[in-house]
Amino acid sequence: MSNTVFSLFSGAGGCSLGFKQAGYSVLYASDIDEATGKSYSVNFPETQFEQADINKLDFRSLLSKVRIKEGELDILIGGPPCQGFSTAGARFWDDPRNELLKSYVKALRTIRPKWFLMENVEGLLTAKDGQYLFETAKALISLGYRIRIEKIYAQEFGVPQRRKRVLIVGNRLGKDFNFPEPTIKLNGKIFRNSDITLKHTIGELPEATASKDVELPYHIPPKDQFETYLRGTSCSIKEHFCPFMSETQLQRIMALSPGQTMKDMPEHLQHESFKKRANRRVMDGTPTEKRGGSPSGLKRLIINEPCLTITGAATREFIHPLYHRPLTIRECARIQTFPDDFNFHGNASEKIQQIGNAIPPLVARIFAEHIRDEYGFVGGILTNGGLIGYSVTKAEAMSPALKKTCILLDSLTTNLAQGKLAI
Repeated sequence: MSNTVFSLFSGAGGCSLGFKQAGYSVLYASDIDEATGKSYSVNFPETQFEQADINKLDFRSLLSKVRIKEGELDILIGGPPCQGFSTAGARFWDDPRNELLKSYVKALRTIRPKWFLMENVEGLLTAKDGQYLFETAKALISLGYRIRIEKIYAQEFGVPQRRKRVLIVGNRLGKDFNFPEPTIKLNGKIFRNSDITLKHTIGELPEATASKDVELPYHIPPKDQFETYLRGTSCSIKEHFCPFMSETQLQRIMALSPGQTMKDMPEHLQHESFKKRANRRVMDGTPTEKRGGSPSGLKRLIINEPCLTITGAATREFIHPLYHRPLTIRECARIQTFPDDFNFHGNASEKIQQIGNAIPPLVARIFAEHIRDEYGFVGGILTNGGLIGYSVTKAEAMSPALKKTCILLDSLTTNLAQGKLAI
């Protein structure tokens, strides 16, 4: 029997796909967004999907619905988005901005999965001077989970993209564990590694069409690096189109050489909104939906380098390294390691948002296989929780904000030893 998964905050299913590729059975998934739900249901017809607000879910009823008992689920995947600056200290759990996290903790308390994998943006590390992460870790530990917190670099796991995210992984089986070793060890030149590039990922795609309704027949090269994720040797390419561009838009794009941004454009082509964003600093902990687009505005990518982080703005701001147009939805999906036969539903804006919000399936698959093969799902139940370890940066120097976070995390171990962990 395959190992079992629930996915909360499932999105279109990037994490679910990785676990499915690793042989797991995703029994249940939920997300609040309608278009996202359609994407998920089409791609995972075997999974019971529910479009729902997690704050309104009855988790005991859910267990009965999917015919699984409390404590039997192997792993719960997906994590609540950080809702920005929240009240610290005693009032943390009363702050309405923390309702999603509160409901997530409730889900863990009720379902009691053997493992969980929780993903979030890098800003989680320093939100509210580390208090958000501290309170999150404290709650997870109080439920009996032994947890590890690390900032991971997706590029180190074969994703052709400079993507940094925070993962919190835990188990209540009493297992001390490590994260999987990177498949591509990077160091000083982490952002310009030449082994996983846009050339490998989108270089063989046919030129984009002008219409969103056209499907392009495409033969995948027999030794393509991403053959595993493309599932087969031939298919048709959907969502590989470029919307109409005005003369001014085209002039801006043509003015950029690989690696250049809107700052390098002639001044008469610089848009006022670009100038504002170029000088805007985003505070740590600001919710993703309030961050806006990339501060550099338009940027021409480099064919022999990995992509920048794919976000909901990628099809507006990332310019193809060779062609005078932005990236297509399908190119962004490939960069996130979604296969070409993965279908996204909704309008163009909703589709790219689903892609940008996803955990790259390749990363999810590597973690799914690592947990299953190295640690498994058998062990002592409801052991004392604890913080196994954390890693918040690769840099030799640490920012003052991260230092505050580390002090708080270190205090968890001290408080546990002294029996002072109170939620």
